[in-house]
Formats: sequence, structure tokens, C-alpha cells
Amino acid sequence: MRLPWELLVLQSFTLCLAGDPTPRGPVFVQEPSPVTFPVGSEEKKVKLTCLVRGKARRHQSDGILEIPNFQQEDAGLYECVAENSRGKNVARGQLTFYAQPNWIQKISDVHVAIEDNVSWECRASGRPRPTYRWLKNGEPLFAQDRVHIEQGSLNITGVSLADAGMYQCVAENRHGAVFSSAELSVIAAGPDFSRALLKRVTLVKVGGDVVIECKPKASPKPIYTWKKGRAVLRESERITISEDGSLRIVNVTKADAGSYTCVATNHFGTASSTGSLVVKDPTRVTVPPASMDVTVGESIVLTCQVRQDHSLDIVFTWSFNGHRIDFDRDGDHFERVGGDSAGDLMIRNIQLKHAGKYVCTVQTSVDQLSAAADLIVRGPPGPPEGVTIDEITDTTAQLSWSPGPDNHSPVTLYVVQARTPFSVGWQAVSTVPDVIDGRTFTATVVGLNPWVEYEFRTVAANAIGIGEPSPPSEKRRTEEALPEVTPANVSGGGGSKSELVITWETVPEELQNGRGFGYVVAFRPHGTVIWMLTVLASADACRYVFRNESVRPFSPFEVRVGVYNNKGEGPFSPITLVYSAEEEPTRPPASISARSLSATDVEVVWASPQERNRGRIQGYEVKYWRHDDKEENARKIRTFGNQTSTKITNLQGSALYHLAVKAYNTAGTGPSSATVNVTTRKPPPSQAPGNVVWNSSDSKIVLNWDQVKALENESDVRGYKVLYRWSRQSRMSVIETNQTSVELSLPLDEDYIIEIRPVSDGGDGSASQQIRIPKMTNAYARGGGAGPSTSNACTLSALSTLMLSLTARSSL
Repeated sequence: MRLPWELLVLQSFTLCLAGDPTPRGPVFVQEPSPVTFPVGSEEKKVKLTCLVRGKARRHQSDGILEIPNFQQEDAGLYECVAENSRGKNVARGQLTFYAQPNWIQKISDVHVAIEDNVSWECRASGRPRPTYRWLKNGEPLFAQDRVHIEQGSLNITGVSLADAGMYQCVAENRHGAVFSSAELSVIAAGPDFSRALLKRVTLVKVGGDVVIECKPKASPKPIYTWKKGRAVLRESERITISEDGSLRIVNVTKADAGSYTCVATNHFGTASSTGSLVVKDPTRVTVPPASMDVTVGESIVLTCQVRQDHSLDIVFTWSFNGHRIDFDRDGDHFERVGGDSAGDLMIRNIQLKHAGKYVCTVQTSVDQLSAAADLIVRGPPGPPEGVTIDEITDTTAQLSWSPGPDNHSPVTLYVVQARTPFSVGWQAVSTVPDVIDGRTFTATVVGLNPWVEYEFRTVAANAIGIGEPSPPSEKRRTEEALPEVTPANVSGGGGSKSELVITWETVPEELQNGRGFGYVVAFRPHGTVIWMLTVLASADACRYVFRNESVRPFSPFEVRVGVYNNKGEGPFSPITLVYSAEEEPTRPPASISARSLSATDVEVVWASPQERNRGRIQGYEVKYWRHDDKEENARKIRTFGNQTSTKITNLQGSALYHLAVKAYNTAGTGPSSATVNVTTRKPPPSQAPGNVVWNSSDSKIVLNWDQVKALENESDVRGYKVLYRWSRQSRMSVIETNQTSVELSLPLDEDYIIEIRPVSDGGDGSASQQIRIPKMTNAYARGGGAGPSTSNACTLSALSTLMLSLTARSSL
């Protein structure tokens, strides 16, 4: 049965099916015929249209089938179905994919030497599969003696000048043909060394192998001969000439040194090139590195010393575990040491990571050799592994672990450490056995606190040191138990009237031994038998106040505090004596008096209250205020204990002050004493001593200054203070005088700093400027044996006396 239509190329066509007005099933309008479109059209879309006669019902695409970008996989059998209420009809068609040839592999230009071989291959795609033919210079090329053609392959053996030309490969089918062109150039020339001279000097060591290359340009390939000096070189067991002309000499001796010439000959001429072979003594490692066994922290030198031909440059390199050592980057640990013929390696502060294989490589222009050594590094053990808690009770934990690396020194000891939320870091704990040797990997930790979350780790030690700790174990909480620790520092006292205040330090959480922790407070009046109890259900409680009108002031009570938790009651603390609240003092201090000490200081004195207070007096409070100020703004100072006098400072001069004193205790302050008045003295003189003059004589310094006169509102001057010190000291020495001069017996081999202050009833006045007296290298001179000493001016002149003076305005 012939198909209704067939697609020959990837182009569009329309299949029309006409309708018949007679009411019957659909009938196709006409039989389609194949349609062919020109090759090379850019349209690659296939559109199929079904036109029918009659009242056929069109389907989804209105009878049009469109295939965009038609590809080979779209080829196949297609059906168009038309139907109505009377029936249906089917038209079938075969879509077939055809394509003209298209290049997959083209040929390209080649340049070959005469007598060489040429091989070309071209490949193309197409449908149907294309056939191939070859052209030379536009003319068909056929197989003959040296020319072999097979489809797209062309091979020419023993190329001659006549073979040169333009070649074409043609791929074709019934839909078209494609061409690929390439030129064959045949080179014919005599040997030429102009761009490939023999190496001028070739170096080789005694006993080594050497290849001297000979690669002139030549077409066809030349025949090679070699000469040593003027003699033709003949091949032997040690000497061979390869096909490419290279000369190879093995197991070289000193006699092989000399001048070598390569001679190349072909049909078009002869050429030669000459070079020298220099034979050197081989390099020898005289002191190779030695394998060593070292300890962490040590420093060593791995030797690498050689004997070599001194005309050759030598290079030393070191590698560690197969990686070259970079001395710039790794200079903290590695350093090259040694002379010209040594490449010794220093390793400083060796660590475990430095264990391994070290290789010293020595290289010259003729040879390369190496020597290796192994470095074993012994150090503290590595961390143990896998610490587990196998069993835990209220005070013990059973642990096990696996050993870590011993780093070449056997483990002698294990130490177990623990950490809790309450500890400061890791702490060593007691174990059974007490000492865990290096072959034991289990232990029982004892002495733990109940109801505390613990984690454990182990640390190994060997003869070299203590290693890194293991990773921590899981966290586990010990079981609960009765509390055992009582509160510390049970005390109390103070508070308000009719109160007994009891205080203590809380028991730390890690010592509470379980949940539901609290305190039991027990107390009774001193000398009685029955205890009063109260329970405080809080682990943070640290204070209890008992209030009762029957509690008399400052009465002694026996007190103790116990503990409990969900497991039951624990012990009580020892009995402590605590006093109930005091009453504030009820009597004022007596016999208060005050006197002025200076313009800024007064002294207050008083006596204890004449009648006994109910409660202790802890000290006294002194209140003072200036007459021009308000009493409510008064300042206060407190004394402690039985002190019944104090000094008030930093007051204003020539001012009237009021003072009063009260006793105080924990309950408060008592009534105030009577108020007393005191007037501070006039301020000290504001004028500083002036015209200070000094001279030295016979290890003495004599100072003179002008008298200071006080102003009308200042205290009268009643003397002076002379303060002096060495310039390299800070503490001043003081001499007092009621004169305007003073004589100081001081060694003159030191620099001195001196200042002078006036003294008055109001205190010390303004100081003179500091005076620096330099040390004297020749403080005095003696004239005529035992004659009297002269002043220091005699060292300057024998005829006159020079007085050195500094005024108060002199600068230091």
C-alpha cells in the first residue's frame, strides 16, 4: 500500500483533504504527492494539514500538525484521523529525514621532508551516507604504487617533489557535495646546523651517562657519523648513535673527555657541528645525616657534608616527609648551618610534629644525590580516649578509658580530674587505686559530693612529662544523700526593739546533697532548756528575725541552725550566743569641752554617760557647725569604742563653731550633750620668708632670711621651721628656731633642697621657694696648718671672700 505522502527534506508542505457535500463519513480531498524543497533553505519547520469533505468535526489542532525545528529523531509514520457522526477516515504518511553532506573532519596543509610519508583523513555526515573521492590540482586522483586511497583516507609513501600540490577531499550524496582543500609542500635541503648547533660544553660525572643531541635541519633525513677529535667514533657497548643522530655514552670515564663532532649527510650536502664533553669527579656525601632519637624541646643538627669538584656550584635542599622545607616560612624551627661544602640542618625546639624522615639532597650541574635519616621524637603522652562513667553513686564514680599515643615513652601514671558547675576549672580527685599506673585503664573516684553534676577526664604522664588531657566524659549527677554540712558563721544581733536577729552563711549548692534543701533555726533564752524552732524552706535563706514583746533589750540567746533536704534532716551548727536588739543610748555624754589647736583644727573632749545605758555604746558622734551656718547642715564625725576625744580638721580660721556629742549603738544614737563653742585661731602668716642667703664653711651651711611680719588678721610669728633634704630623697628633716638664721652641720658632698616656713599659733605659714644648694667638690681650705677654716669662697680667691646668695625668687 502506497503511503499518502513522504517528506524528503526538512521543509514545510501542506496536505489538503477536501470535503464532499454528500452526508456520509469524511473523505480526504486528494492523494498527496511528495514535495521537494531546495537544499539550503533556512526553514526547518514541518506543517501537515488535513482537509476533508463533508461535515467532519475538527479536532484540537483544526487538522494542522506542526513540527518546529525538524530533527532526524522526528522521522517516522504519522496518521491524520477525520471523523463525524457517520464514521471516520485515516490518512497515513511517512516522514523521512534526508541531509546533504556536512564536514566532521577536514584536511589541513602539511609540510614534509622529501621521502617522508603523508597521511590525510576527511570525514563527513549526511543522509544517505556520503561517498568520497580525491582531487590533485583539480584533477581526479587515483590509487597507484605510492598513493593509497580508501574512502576518506589518503596515504602517500616516500614523498617526492612531484607530489607537491593542492589536494581536495570531496564528500557527496544525491543531495549535494562538500569540498575540503589542503596544500602539500615537499621540502628538500641539505643538513643545516645554523639553528641547532651542538651544545658548546656538556658536563658529566665519572661513571655517569651522557647524551649529546645532534638535530640539524635536513630533508631528506641525513646519515649521521660522529668524530672524537679527528678520529671517527665507532659504536661499542658504551657508545651508541641513535636514529635521530644523538650520541649516547654510558659509564663515562675521564678518557671520554674531549671534542666531539656530529657530521650529517644527505643527497643535497653535508654539514657538521662540534662541542666539548667535560668529565667531572662525582660528588660524594662524606658525612650523611644520622637517624636520631630526641626529646621534645631539644635542638639538634642533622649533618650533610660532601666532597665535590670545586669548579661546580653546589645546592643543598632538605625535605621532611616528602615535602621540601621552606626555611623562610619555617624559620622558627629549621635553619641551614655549615660552610660551602656542608648543608647541615639545625632543628630548634623540636616538637612531636617534627618526627619523620629527613632527606638531604645535593645537586650540581652534573649529578644529584641524597641521604636520609629518621628522627624519632619522644614527648609527653597524647590524650587518653573515650572516658566513660560506668557507674555512679552519691559519692563515687566508676570510670574507664582507652590509652592514647605514648609518643615513644611508656605511660607511667594516669591522673583523674573532675569539673562541676561550682569548681574553678578542672581539679584532681581522689581515686581507688590511689596511684593509677600506666597499665590500668579503670578507677573509682571517691569523695564526691551528692547531687552534683560531674564530668571527668584523665591525664597521662611518662618519664618526659605530663600530656594533654582527654576529652571530657559525659555529664552525670551523683545520687542524693542526707545533708552533712551546717551553716557557717552563725551570729546575729541588732535589729529593732523586741527583736532577735539571727544570721548565717548559706550552705553552697554543691554541699546541699539533694533537692528540697532548707534550714531549721533553733533558739532559747540563755539558761533555759526548751528550744523554739522554725523551718525556712529556702536554700537561699540567711537571716531570721524573731519578734516578741517579751524579748528584753540586749538579752542573750543560745542559737543554732540545722539543715535538711528531701532525704531527711542533717546536723545542727554549734551553739552560738546572740543578743537581742539593743535600745539606743538614753544618756548624753558629760563634761564636753573644746579648744582651738590652730586656725584649722580644734580638739573636742567628753566623758562617758554618768548612768549605765541598756545596751552597749559602740562609739560617739560629734556634730559641728559654724555660727553663720544652720545646725541642720552640720557635719558629723564618728569615733569607735571607748575613745572620748577627737580632733576636727579643715576648719575656717578666726571662726566661731558650735559642737555637740551623742553616744550610738546598733539601735541608733542617744540624746545630745550640751552645745559648746570654740573659736579657731587666726590664720598663719601669708607672707613667705624672703632674701634667703646661704654660705658654707667647714662642712656647715649658714642660712639667713628676713623676718616675717603677720598681717592684722593673721597670727603672730613665734618662730620658723627650716626643712631640708638631699635632692635624691623625698622625706624632709625639720629644725625649729625663733631666730632668722640657722646653722646646719651637713656634709657638702650632696645636693640639698631647703625651704623655710614661719610658725604661729594659727599653724605653719607660707613656705619660701625651694633653694637648691649644690655639692662642693672642695668645701673648704686650711691656711697655715691648724688655722681656722675659711669659707668656700677661698677656693675661688685667696684675697677675697665671695658670698653666694639666693633670694626667695631664685629658680631651682
